[in-house]
Amino acid sequence: MFGSISKASLAMGLVGGAFLAMATPSFAGADVATYASIGPDTSVPFGWIDFCLRYQGECPDDALAPRNIELTANNLNQIQRINAWVNHAIEPVADTDHWGAIDQWDYPSDGKGDCEDYALLKRRMLMEQGFPRQALLMTVVKDAHAEGHAVLTVVTDHGEFVLDNMNDLVKPWTQAGYRFVKRQSLNNQNVWVAIGPPTSEPLYVSK
Repeated sequence: MFGSISKASLAMGLVGGAFLAMATPSFAGADVATYASIGPDTSVPFGWIDFCLRYQGECPDDALAPRNIELTANNLNQIQRINAWVNHAIEPVADTDHWGAIDQWDYPSDGKGDCEDYALLKRRMLMEQGFPRQALLMTVVKDAHAEGHAVLTVVTDHGEFVLDNMNDLVKPWTQAGYRFVKRQSLNNQNVWVAIGPPTSEPLYVSK
């Protein structure tokens, strides 16, 4: 399914730790991370709905008990390296140029993609390393210009962190510099919940 990306992820040798030539970025603020204030159920992004129609086997509508990731040194290392590797392995291309669509969520199997494609690949690779799906949440935010953006929230026993294609540094969600709008539920990936005070939702995510 993932073509060259699958081959690349195998070649990386994630458990070996020597697959990345670049220096491993820091995992910032593990001592100050908190948990987001979650609101009621909200609308599911069209991009996720469309993604699930095309990848039905990856979107089971099942309720699972919430699980946090234990923030061990090994887990930190794997999260850091996957975040940095995906950021540098994928060429940033807008959906309009890549797919001829305003907003299409997909795996960057051809080595190209935008924000949600980076996040989907990181989520998939982390699950392949044994991290629980319930702790890897697709998340919609707004940037400083109120434009839509997607990141991956990682829920740990020391708070929540963000994996962002715009930054190799894995940061606490409160230090990511975004207005958080909504994300997948801790229980069901096909249920989305609001984050923080109500805000208007971006029409699409783009970077």
